[in-house]
Amino acid sequence: MPRKKLLRARQKLGKYRIDRRLSDGPRASVYQAYDTIHGIKVALKIPDPEIMDDEFLDEFRREARLSERMEHPNVLPIQNACFLDGFFVIAMPLGIETLADRLTRRISNERALDFTRQALAAVAHAHSRKIIHCDVKPENFILFPDNRLRLTDFGFSKIALRSLKRASGSGTVGYLSPEQALGRPMFQSDVFALGLVIYEMFSGELPEWPYKWPPPGYARIRGKLRPKMLTWLRTALEFKPQDRFKNAVTMQRALDKIHLKVVKRAR
Repeated sequence: MPRKKLLRARQKLGKYRIDRRLSDGPRASVYQAYDTIHGIKVALKIPDPEIMDDEFLDEFRREARLSERMEHPNVLPIQNACFLDGFFVIAMPLGIETLADRLTRRISNERALDFTRQALAAVAHAHSRKIIHCDVKPENFILFPDNRLRLTDFGFSKIALRSLKRASGSGTVGYLSPEQALGRPMFQSDVFALGLVIYEMFSGELPEWPYKWPPPGYARIRGKLRPKMLTWLRTALEFKPQDRFKNAVTMQRALDKIHLKVVKRAR
């Protein structure tokens, strides 16, 4: 396997000056950079040129184009997408940290509920546009000032048309639904992944395969959530997709029907 080509601090890509690398995945790296024209810091997502092929390029082009259909307070916009010095560069607003980073520290019940509503709003918006995200996980929610969450990385997304073909089973192990692991992503797959993220926020544990109820950490989560919300969350985590909410829009409506005080106060 060829060695991944990484960018150096202070290296220039067009108008961008690299500050530091934020994350490094198998397909792309994310850098903090400075936009020397607009005078702002940005996040640059850059696929590895050594492993880029037409399929990967189409995927990242799709991500840039989907951004035009995804304007929403809880969806991370793409500011620019272009080729610079042999690299395909996607520029986005720079956040503070990922939800995965935030979950390494104590989080109050009220804040977890706020994040739940924001994350659900983002996925529901995607589903209302017939877009399946296919990789819902804490690392793909970026935290901004005032505790604003924004969903990013639509590179795996599939347009949910009647002609939707069997996908490749892409996604992150740990948050994959059973059917998506078999290459059959659907709206209910995002519902399942989001349910896992929410469960992890309140319990501090990520359920693992085989998915059985109650999962580890249930005693802790039962002490925080009221029965109606526990039922709502269990519906999202049902093993069979037909037993879950049919999409995040339906999941959001179901949560809105629950009394606002769904979270028990910490003792």
